Amino acid sequence: MNPFCLSFFALMLFLQAEAQQLPSKAMQIKTAVMAAPEDLRDGALVYGYDTRGNWTVLREGSNDMVCIADDPNAEGFSVACYHKQLEPFMERGRELKKEGKNFKEIFDTREAEAKAGTLQMPKDGATLYSLSAAAEDYDGMNGEVKNTYLRYVVYIPWATQESTGLALKPEAPGMPWIMDPGTHRAHIMINPPKE
Repeated sequence: MNPFCLSFFALMLFLQAEAQQLPSKAMQIKTAVMAAPEDLRDGALVYGYDTRGNWTVLREGSNDMVCIADDPNAEGFSVACYHKQLEPFMERGRELKKEGKNFKEIFDTREAEAKAGTLQMPKDGATLYSLSAAAEDYDGMNGEVKNTYLRYVVYIPWATQESTGLALKPEAPGMPWIMDPGTHRAHIMINPPKE
């Protein structure tokens, strides 16, 4: 067999194997919405990855929830769902990350844009649900996840310890506390105790 044909054949097998490792659209949707409250799952907009691994909308939504499928290139399992008022903040973060910006650069850019009013932030607070599991507990091809951990984040831009009465760090398991107080990214963290 000609070396070029052999190389092409090997490349096609590799690409086929890679494509097979990406969960189907249905399985991505099934696992992405697991982070949302049950009564909000069916109508949630879902982002995930197409057959080539490109970021895309997997399903349009009919309610206020946006869900993000597991990143097939990241270790372990992690999905999130959040109120659509957070979408401008999240989308801007994705754009800046794609540009190669680090965490501090993304934070500083969004902070400046939020202060200038060019980045819309929720006025009354908005919740994010984050569901995770270890890699060995996730079967993406069948849409099965076990031993999950769900934590909660409530974004309350510009809030402070003084304006909320929240602690600056958790002093007991599951205790709510405020992170990034006084900034556009101020949020209440609620990390239930792990079983």
